[in-house]
Amino acid sequence: MTVLDRPEVAVERAGGTAGALPGVPKKNRTDLYLAGGLTALCLVLLAWNITGFPMASDDEGTYLAQAWAVAHGKGLAHYTYWYDHPPLAWIQLAGLSWLPALVFPTLLSVAGGRLAMLPVEAVTLLLVYVICKRLGMRRWAAALGLLTFGLSPLALTMNRQIYLDSFAVMWMLAALTLALSPRRHLWHYAAAGGAAAIAVLSKETMVITLPAVLVAMWQKAARSTTRPWAFGAFASGLALVGIFYPLYALLRGELFPGDGHVSLIGAWQFQLMSRSGSGSVFDEASGSGALIDSWLYYDSVILFGGLAATAVALFVRKLRAPGVAGLVLALVAIRPGGYLPAMYVVQVLPFFAILIAGVTEFGVDKLRPARVWWRWTILGVAVVTALGFVVPHWYVGDRRALVANDNAPYQEAADYLRTRLPDRAGTTLVVDDVLWLDAVRAGYTRDNVIWFYKLDLDTAVAARLANGWRDVDYIVSTPALRQDPNSLPTVAKLLTNSTVVASFGPGSGPVEIRRVDKENP
Repeated sequence: MTVLDRPEVAVERAGGTAGALPGVPKKNRTDLYLAGGLTALCLVLLAWNITGFPMASDDEGTYLAQAWAVAHGKGLAHYTYWYDHPPLAWIQLAGLSWLPALVFPTLLSVAGGRLAMLPVEAVTLLLVYVICKRLGMRRWAAALGLLTFGLSPLALTMNRQIYLDSFAVMWMLAALTLALSPRRHLWHYAAAGGAAAIAVLSKETMVITLPAVLVAMWQKAARSTTRPWAFGAFASGLALVGIFYPLYALLRGELFPGDGHVSLIGAWQFQLMSRSGSGSVFDEASGSGALIDSWLYYDSVILFGGLAATAVALFVRKLRAPGVAGLVLALVAIRPGGYLPAMYVVQVLPFFAILIAGVTEFGVDKLRPARVWWRWTILGVAVVTALGFVVPHWYVGDRRALVANDNAPYQEAADYLRTRLPDRAGTTLVVDDVLWLDAVRAGYTRDNVIWFYKLDLDTAVAARLANGWRDVDYIVSTPALRQDPNSLPTVAKLLTNSTVVASFGPGSGPVEIRRVDKENP
């Protein structure tokens, strides 16, 4: 064998080094190792105590129960599917959540479902880095974008939870990544359209970020004869994937409103025209104002920093695409009379992280012509400010996420339901959706486990209870169930006519197992 025939020499002639990844340029390997290492760090923080913090929400339980229904062939939801959201996100969740349930059968179902979200967040973190690079940022700026998204206490809190928005964000970032592809192949644009459609079919509100993808395509195909073809390919991918949802409704006879059935257009009418707004974000007494305050409590840095970066990015060509996304997301949040859901910020955070990184790099570049001593003075002030304010602020928020055990009362209640109540198959139980799947997995008959909202809002469920509230044996009282009892008269009667047999958690917000006193008048 000659020197030139040796494997290590062949690798070096191909542009690599011995022992390196074959076919991967050294520059790309560095990005791969850096992005992979930082993503692993962020995932460790995300997974640490993910079952204990934050407290499980009714929305999380609902999405997980819907995923269970899909996985077990019970339809698109554990009750009647009424097109409130497209189902693709919880269909994806169904493909991920079976493994934690198999490995940890006694773990609170929502806690196990959160473990299934870790692959989604890993992909999202990597996409943030890739987008930064494809926007022309240097390696340190791309790393800053990934870490800003991964270490923010607000992101660490929201990204632990089971939200449809997490799936939608991942797919829209994938669409933006494809639209920014330096190779400009038509199939990249077609795939971007397909990914955007999957994002919208995962959470319909993600459609408002589509202009960012279009801006990126317009810029990438600038002064090129491929621009019309690029937009044609994108539109084809978007339409071919997106058409399946209205086609499903049409084939089931549920596209248009009518008597005796749910409908896709009827759900749209409710969401857009009939749903009550949550008030102005500038009114602290409104639901939106309180929600904004809760986001700022966890992390004001990424929110205010992202807003400021958005204003700058709109005037920087290479940052204009994510800048458009940040602008639209901010305008929708502050619109008067709209409804602002608690998980909306999940869509905002990755774009704000990208913009903060991009504008930071832009500012550093603007300092290059300055005198050396002046440039280093400004950079030093910026670093000291970050270390003196951002790091301590984030440390406090992240530390609570790593040590708090807010779900202990729910876990204890689930254990009680699984081991202490007799005749589980014949017991009728009213719960919130956090515990619905735990009760079904514990052996309670599915039709006898009732999500508390359905008692008063679902005529099919009410029809199963011939004697009304007296046909219920137990009700599990939780903070979610107790938050608005006046709007649910049957739930109010059950709470009034029941006795606590077990209580878990602090007195200010316990989870109570209550036996219904059926003999009460």
